[in-house]
Amino acid sequence: MKEFAYIPEEGELPASLRAVPFLNAFNDEQLDDVLNSSSLLQCDVGDHIIKEGTIDSRIYILLSGTLDVCVGDKKVAAISRSGDVFGELALVNHDRRLASVVASTPSVCLAVDQKFLQDIHPREEDPAFHAALYEFVARLVVKKLDTTSRRLAEVERELRELRGQQDSADGQRPKAARATPRRRVS
Repeated sequence: MKEFAYIPEEGELPASLRAVPFLNAFNDEQLDDVLNSSSLLQCDVGDHIIKEGTIDSRIYILLSGTLDVCVGDKKVAAISRSGDVFGELALVNHDRRLASVVASTPSVCLAVDQKFLQDIHPREEDPAFHAALYEFVARLVVKKLDTTSRRLAEVERELRELRGQQDSADGQRPKAARATPRRRVS
């Protein structure tokens, strides 16, 4: 993985970043500070952007490519839409990362160092900046929670249907075929 300082031209926002909702949460001056505290990550297949169990203070925005989210060795999700934000919980809970994020295709991400942002925008001196940042993170977490809840409801419905099919199939078999064999005790 290669990392480059992101040096935007003042007042100019590239088209690839204009559509990122995270960046729209800030006024022009705040946005310049956010971008000046950012790095571009150029990732090859297999590069870890986030490693499970580590502590880091960055929030990431996918600009291009596809990333896998893994817990242990198991892939649990994919990130593939330009503008998707990930790693935002580091801003809230200051805890170890709960999953790894690995490039599954060549990818480019913008890494925003939120600790640096706190240094240049102390909460006491710039509450509007932090309000915009936390409002965006809250909206993002709610959106992800809603998506997860909908998926969980879908999986529960599928499980009920499968159990119903299994019960129907068990009801059609002869009793001898349904009986659970007893174990011999020696």
